Amino acid sequence: MDCIKQPSSESTRSKISKTFSKCIHPQTPSRYPPNPKLKTLSEELNISLKDFKSDPKFTRTKSQKSNSGDVLLQEQAVKIRAAKEAVIAKLFASVSSIKAAYAELQSAQFPYNFDSIQSADESLVSELSVLSELKKMYLNKSLDLPPPHVTHLLAEIQEQQNNIKTYEITMKQMEWQIEQKDSEILRLNNNLEEITRTNKTLERKLNSSGILYQIANNLSLNDLNQCHFIRVLHYALGSLRDFVKHLVGEMESKNWDIDSAAKAIEPKTMFSKPKHRIFALESYVSQLMFDGFNHHTFFLPNEGTKQPLKQFFFETFKKLQSLTASQIFIHNPGNPFGKFCREKYLKIIHPKMECSFFGNLDQRKVVSSGAFPATEFFTLFAEMCRRIWMLHCLAFSFNPPAVAFQVRKRCRFSEVYMENVAGEDDVINGVATVSFTVIPGIKIGKTVVQSQVYLSSVDR
Repeated sequence: MDCIKQPSSESTRSKISKTFSKCIHPQTPSRYPPNPKLKTLSEELNISLKDFKSDPKFTRTKSQKSNSGDVLLQEQAVKIRAAKEAVIAKLFASVSSIKAAYAELQSAQFPYNFDSIQSADESLVSELSVLSELKKMYLNKSLDLPPPHVTHLLAEIQEQQNNIKTYEITMKQMEWQIEQKDSEILRLNNNLEEITRTNKTLERKLNSSGILYQIANNLSLNDLNQCHFIRVLHYALGSLRDFVKHLVGEMESKNWDIDSAAKAIEPKTMFSKPKHRIFALESYVSQLMFDGFNHHTFFLPNEGTKQPLKQFFFETFKKLQSLTASQIFIHNPGNPFGKFCREKYLKIIHPKMECSFFGNLDQRKVVSSGAFPATEFFTLFAEMCRRIWMLHCLAFSFNPPAVAFQVRKRCRFSEVYMENVAGEDDVINGVATVSFTVIPGIKIGKTVVQSQVYLSSVDR
């Protein structure tokens, strides 16, 4: 038998070197040219074939050398992954710094602060420079960073600090905006109060002067139509509501219980909202003011029973619209309007009410004597009387005369003859019925002006 020849140590070393050389420098097929951007395994592990040949620890068995290479490769991959994650964390921390610097720059512009703008601009440029430097270091593979876990921790701290800074800047900006809005609200409230005072002053002047509405003096009786009457009706009702508001204001200033007053007028009515109580007071005043409207003398005593011609009423209307209530009193104290005004005042204003408002009954005595008290309260009342008297004269200028009507309580609501005085502010559930009439309706020939009523329902 031939003896098996043992391979020499030199040939064995040569074979191992060739094997590792193939692993470390693999051959690339010709149809797939090598990519210069991809590192070889030797470059990643930072080892050379020369070191491998000279290092005795690599002269081990094939299995031992393979296991050792895998461990080194895994360790190196973990280090590379940790380094990349640290770079990304550093990148996000830098972006958060830029965000905080930009927020500071925006905040410094409103309100404008030159020093803060310059400081924020320098901070923003500095953070952009840091980000640019980080990019260069990454591209040049010369990152000089602390260990990955330290970089992670520092980046997280920096990002949290920048977030807190951004939130503080946003909070200050919002506080500044709130201050601006509060100042704007205060300014608008002051303007509103000033406008309200001006409007009330103008309203009192216009009500006392009686020039809110004028029908042309050259208007003939033949040209008179329902539209003229409706415009004068709105003119009269506006004065009535103004007086009621003033009356409620006087009651509130003397600590009257408005709810009790409304219940005394309409005891069986349940108001859906507290502000609807004023409708009961409007109803009280309008019912007394329109009482006797359909009679040519308003049922005034000693005014005769024969009805004058409609031309007389029309001329009286045209004279009244150019005079104020005080002028009518002064020019002709015995005028039927004076009697009408005195009678309505003594019916509507109770002595206890007048004493509560003014502390005495002096105004009542002046009115009873036929004079005109020069007070704001009576001036508003007399202007309301003048307009309703004018409306009465205009009603009897038609043939047949216009007549007032009111709706009975518990009557089913009809949109033809009625209007809900509360409008959309009042929600009715179930069948709507009339609780009470606030403003009477008017019938002019075949034209009907709806009566304004306060509605109720079975549920209410």
